[in-house]
Amino acid sequence: MRRDRWTKRRAQHTMPSDLVISEHPVDDERHVVALRGEVDLFTAHELKQVFAEAIRAGRIRIIVDLAETTFLDSSALSVLMIALKRLRSRHGALAIVNPNENLTKIFKMTALDQTFTILPTREAAIEAVASADVA
Repeated sequence: MRRDRWTKRRAQHTMPSDLVISEHPVDDERHVVALRGEVDLFTAHELKQVFAEAIRAGRIRIIVDLAETTFLDSSALSVLMIALKRLRSRHGALAIVNPNENLTKIFKMTALDQTFTILPTREAAIEAVASADVA
């Protein structure tokens, strides 16, 4: 079943946050998760839930769009790593869209740029996850 509408979720927690998670299924397997704002200790659980639901629904090729993300902390990176591990166990893939120079520094400092497929555009990431050898 294809949904053409964006689903928006606001993270629910006690600390104020500007995180908005938007989801857009591309097809039966490919799924875009776009993040706007900060992903931190207080909001990472919401992202983890979004990934779990998408994977349960058979979306095993996930694109995480960080174009409007202003901050990631270690809990956010952990959620991304857990999602990648789950997807790989299902022969899936995860690609990250990141045109943000500050976030690029975080991925490089943690050496996660060697683990994740990081691409500059959503279109490139959607194409990349279509092939089985990208994870």
